[in-house]
Amino acid sequence: MGQKVNPIIFRIGINRTWNSSWYAGKKQFGSYLYKDVKIKDILRKVLKNAGVAGVHIERSLGNVTVNIMSSKPGVIIGKKGDNIDKIKSLLESTFGETFMINIKEVAQPDLSAVLAGENVAGQIERRIPYRRAVKSVIEKVMQAGAQGVKVKIGGRLNGAEIARREFFKNGNIPLHTLRADVDYAKVEANTTYGIIGIQVWVYKGLKFGS
Repeated sequence: MGQKVNPIIFRIGINRTWNSSWYAGKKQFGSYLYKDVKIKDILRKVLKNAGVAGVHIERSLGNVTVNIMSSKPGVIIGKKGDNIDKIKSLLESTFGETFMINIKEVAQPDLSAVLAGENVAGQIERRIPYRRAVKSVIEKVMQAGAQGVKVKIGGRLNGAEIARREFFKNGNIPLHTLRADVDYAKVEANTTYGIIGIQVWVYKGLKFGS
């Protein structure tokens, strides 16, 4: 019987790398992992409209380096770097460690599964019909050069009394080809009827090495 698996975790060590780079003993591992999750939660809330496609965390001797991949680096940096200084101060006061923040611009934001999912979620929260929102995003992703895209959306769609799931697909999404470069993301849209769950798969072609 086939089992569902996260496409990113499935390919780690083949054409994907970990989102955190550090070594810890048994005593520190749980603490470091918890802090990584909290750092990402804080950044997700503070940079909600900054087009953040991913966060990579590195640790070494009490210093934490946070690499933020964004389609809108100017929004994160702010005027004269004011915004990024505030974010750094917030993280340092919360965790009591020295932080360095690097901003990297996403070369092709339309091919990011996270940004595609947030685009769909934003439109649904603005009460745009979910079918129109999903189809417009799929068209945009395919025009950017994707070889395939799939969107799964579930919840009380359009305010229906009974929750349901719907799938939208264009092109090819290989599930078991390990060298396939498949980006994946789970996003939530908060509506007056409840939470709408959105999953996005974007297939960019074959990729060899990390």
